[in-house]
Amino acid sequence: MFKNGLRDRPSEAGSFHTFEFRIWVNLMALKGNTQTSPKLGNLNVEYGKLPPQAVDLEEAVLGAIMLEKDAVLSVLDILKPESFYKDVHQKIYKAIVDLSMEEKAIDILTVTEELKKQNLLEEVGGPLYITQLTSKVASAAHLEFHARIIQQKYIQRELIRVSSDIQRKAFDETMDVDDLLDQAESDLFEIAEGNIKKETAKINVLVKQAIHQIEEAAKREDNLSGVPSGFTKLDRLTSGWQKSDLVIIAARPSMGKTAFALSMGRNIAVEHKRPIAIFSLEMSSIQLVTRLIVSETELPVDRIRNGRLEEYEWKQLDYKIKSLVEAPIFIDDTPAISIFELRAKCRRLKVQHNIEMIVVDYLQLMSGTGDSKGSREQEVSTISRSLKAIAKELDVPVIALSQLNRSVELRSGNKRPQLSDLRESGAIEQDADLVIFIHRPEKYDIYEDEQGRSLIGIADIILAKHRNGPIGDIQLKFKDESAKFVELDALQPLPGDDSNGSFTVESKMNQEGLEDNTDLPY
Repeated sequence: MFKNGLRDRPSEAGSFHTFEFRIWVNLMALKGNTQTSPKLGNLNVEYGKLPPQAVDLEEAVLGAIMLEKDAVLSVLDILKPESFYKDVHQKIYKAIVDLSMEEKAIDILTVTEELKKQNLLEEVGGPLYITQLTSKVASAAHLEFHARIIQQKYIQRELIRVSSDIQRKAFDETMDVDDLLDQAESDLFEIAEGNIKKETAKINVLVKQAIHQIEEAAKREDNLSGVPSGFTKLDRLTSGWQKSDLVIIAARPSMGKTAFALSMGRNIAVEHKRPIAIFSLEMSSIQLVTRLIVSETELPVDRIRNGRLEEYEWKQLDYKIKSLVEAPIFIDDTPAISIFELRAKCRRLKVQHNIEMIVVDYLQLMSGTGDSKGSREQEVSTISRSLKAIAKELDVPVIALSQLNRSVELRSGNKRPQLSDLRESGAIEQDADLVIFIHRPEKYDIYEDEQGRSLIGIADIILAKHRNGPIGDIQLKFKDESAKFVELDALQPLPGDDSNGSFTVESKMNQEGLEDNTDLPY
């Protein structure tokens, strides 16, 4: 009579008899059986469970929007048409959004007319259903609260959809596991990024936060408000690397971009105990650490690589690398890392280790969205924008190394780099908060400056763009044998120094072509 607890007899309508269906559901629930009925096709849902929804609140929100003028402004940045569970409500809200975009009044009559214009009025239940929505609520007093609940239900449904899709693909033996992991992470972060919005803040709150930062900086002995680079003169120009800033460090090959980044990273992690992440796309993690060891111990690189060290050198090695071993430095050498993968890894490092700076070596070796239709310039623009977004999202400075094009070498004179030399995209210059060039004149067979002073081993660190501060030049010593940058003699004056301890730097106005020099006391 029954097959698997259910009479195997369809009704005239072609579906199971309702009464017998309910008996079967109850029997299965008592047995703890979560199988789906073979007669329900491919629907893979456990009986007794419905997708998260709040239909009554959807009705209340739509009714409140049509009741009060400008009520829609409270929910436009919270809800999207797909946030609603019922298809009917999606169409009504879409009509409301269209009216809002056209700056038209929103009420029963205008919404009805808009739906009629889109030939959707009968699909949503006609004018009667639109009218009934306004009877579901008395006012828009709790509109935003209700809207957030609706959005939460939508996020839950999206998580269920994504996890179900991941589960289905995980059972597919032909699916590549790495591709599946990447897709799963991509889908989850897409849900997060699409639904987590930053609130608008009132200026009085922001002023208090800004004053607090100034007070904290004043308490520091070095008067820095950001992450110190470890180079005193550079920090005087920048006040340290600031949170949410994108810093581009650019140079021609073999100028020492990686050495400069490692020197900074070592200073930040070893001397100031601040956690940093280094993403090395050009060198392996072991090569990078070997360079750090050479820099720290100042032992000959060839002898470290082949292990031919004297007894005293082994002792020197053991002693000096202790500081490196304990340093909070996290290195990732994933080749051609995508911007999405970088973002995901940085988020995890921020949560797990509270990193305070991110270094990417180097920008042009990254891959963008994977869309092969766009040009390389568009891809680099996407990478540049995304790096700035990561800096803002995680509230840490992002230091990205970048190549310069060949126009530097074709230029006559001192061959100093300029902003137009940034390779492959003008968006790098546009997105960066700071652009710093490394220029070593001896690489171009320039061994003396105009005053006859030796330039051998001298590196010009050129701060060419500074969105929130002055620009200028400093000089560091490059130690070729240990591939690291160090301070010049502390007594050496900076360009423009006077007896009062101030030096002349170019202001933001001068960057824009105006004649304005500002003397900043330090």
